[in-house]
Amino acid sequence: MNAPGDPIEILLVEDNPGDVELTERALRATEIANHLTVASYGADALAHLRSVSGEAVRGPHLILLDLYLPDMSGFDFLASIKADPRLRRIPVVVMTSSETEADVVRSYELQASGFVTKPFDPADFARAVRGVEHYWHRVVRLPGS
Repeated sequence: MNAPGDPIEILLVEDNPGDVELTERALRATEIANHLTVASYGADALAHLRSVSGEAVRGPHLILLDLYLPDMSGFDFLASIKADPRLRRIPVVVMTSSETEADVVRSYELQASGFVTKPFDPADFARAVRGVEHYWHRVVRLPGS
């Protein structure tokens, strides 16, 4: 993983400007240094990942994925990531407004690393984002760390 103090790279795949802003604010308020890249379309996110995941450059440390994107479903995006040997190890946390059990089950079947239902309250939303970042940067050990 990255050296202590180096920012973690996070890719947010989200088309809702309000949720992007809430996520950006929550990540700025955390004590963990991070660099956030935002893609509003699944195809743009895939192109970004494939451009930075060559042999010399590592992709993001974490992907935060909305299920409902304008050009493809989050499920299709997740399936594409997990089918690509260069990308499959990147943790993908689904962050969505969905509360349906079918979406939870399908996300995990497609090897999502986690599933978080976005809270409607902005303070709760910020706590959820900071909790996800803390868990993936401070609690678990990833390959190469």
